[in-house]
Amino acid sequence: MAFNHKNLIDITEYSSDDIMMILKTASRFKSVNERRIKKVPTLRGYTIVNMFNEPSTRTRSSFEIAEKRLSCDTLNFGGSSSSTVKGESLVDTIQTLCSYKIDMIIVRDKHAGVPRQIADTCDIKVIDAGDGKHQHPTQALLDLYTIWEHKGSFENLNVGIVGDIRHSRVCGSLVPALKIMGCNVTLIAPATLMPARPDIMGVDRTTAKLDEVLPDLDVVYMLRIQRERLEDAPFPSLREYSMLYGLNKEREHLMKPDAIICHPGPINRGVELDSYMADNPQRSVILDQVYSGILVRMAAMYLLLGGVDDGISA
Repeated sequence: MAFNHKNLIDITEYSSDDIMMILKTASRFKSVNERRIKKVPTLRGYTIVNMFNEPSTRTRSSFEIAEKRLSCDTLNFGGSSSSTVKGESLVDTIQTLCSYKIDMIIVRDKHAGVPRQIADTCDIKVIDAGDGKHQHPTQALLDLYTIWEHKGSFENLNVGIVGDIRHSRVCGSLVPALKIMGCNVTLIAPATLMPARPDIMGVDRTTAKLDEVLPDLDVVYMLRIQRERLEDAPFPSLREYSMLYGLNKEREHLMKPDAIICHPGPINRGVELDSYMADNPQRSVILDQVYSGILVRMAAMYLLLGGVDDGISA
């Protein structure tokens, strides 16, 4: 089956077959990442720009490692070194970069819609690495890959997403991705951290009571409280939030025996997760998600740039 996509900006533009193609390709890259020389010539000669206009550690390092293992030429751009700091418009900056005859831009920005604007400005491939409170499609894909690896199937899987739904770009991609793959999705948060119209996201249910739904969940996806994005005080204190919505050792007895815990990182230990749950080898798949990020991002770049069929095992 051909992969007929130019960009990875909005996960809703992808079908279940498209997503499975990415996940299966990511699985093929697993052997590359587990051998001594973790490199293939698949995308040798392609030039990729990492344009990170917002601080990032996990996503940026994951993309950079993925690019190196695909043998890409890369340019890291953005932050305080960007010409936009000096007053240049985004469009002018992008046109300048495109004049270098690059092949792809990986973009992260605090403003929603920037990846789409870049795609409309230049005829190059674009991957959204997180834009404002909007989307984060490669995060959703690595989450799906991790769940698929541990559960084997998505059909009728019960997934609960707990925490700061309102400010989460992870949710903006993860919820539709889970629904595309046939999962049942529950949003769990206090009203102050729930979007005004959660029904628009297509979820199956919403609730403010974690303990009531925890026994039904196959996957418990904990979100970080994004204090840097909070406009007001949505709950009295972090201690009270943790008492009501934190996943801790005392709550483990409510969970299914085979339920797994996901988290996009970084973890606020003692808030959304205590150390027992965060490091629980039977339940926590958080480090698996980190590793999945490299595999999925290699797969996405490989498919979007039309990598050669035998390039994965070379």
